[in-house]
Amino acid sequence: MDIWNKPAAGFAMTSLIAASLALGSCGYHVAGKADLVPKDVHTIAIPPFSNGTVKYKLSDSLPEAISREFITRTRYKPVNDPTQADAVLSGSVVRYVAYPTLINQATGRTSGLQIIVVLNVSLTERATGKVIFSRPYYEAHQRYELSTINNYQYFDESGAGIQRLSKDVARDLVTSILENF
Repeated sequence: MDIWNKPAAGFAMTSLIAASLALGSCGYHVAGKADLVPKDVHTIAIPPFSNGTVKYKLSDSLPEAISREFITRTRYKPVNDPTQADAVLSGSVVRYVAYPTLINQATGRTSGLQIIVVLNVSLTERATGKVIFSRPYYEAHQRYELSTINNYQYFDESGAGIQRLSKDVARDLVTSILENF
């Protein structure tokens, strides 16, 4: 049976195809895909973050992780010298808090910790001084467990926790900069 030879069936099929094409090009798109960074920015300097906390390694690992994220996900090239960059991503670690989340019932010792870090981050166009992106109170969280050998020894897992936190912050910040959030 050839449906194209029947006037009603042919009209219905043509209408269905036309409706599908119209709906497929309705203009719907995902919000937040605009790039905040001006087109003439090609290099970004990410100097060490200032640190107002006692956790000294954090201010070093964050810029390293953010640089790696820019390299792997963007067209922007991180550079070391802020005077040679088109834009500068500066930041400061405002607060670091770690508190127990798990307690070993047998020993009464902490076996899990929650890290909370508060950052102040901004991306500034070097030539004009215009702030391209700003997160004045960016809060990041990471949990990790303490590995115990016995009641008297444990492995300090905070370094690994800080590395995971740095990667999470880097991924989120670069996404926020790229997707206009």
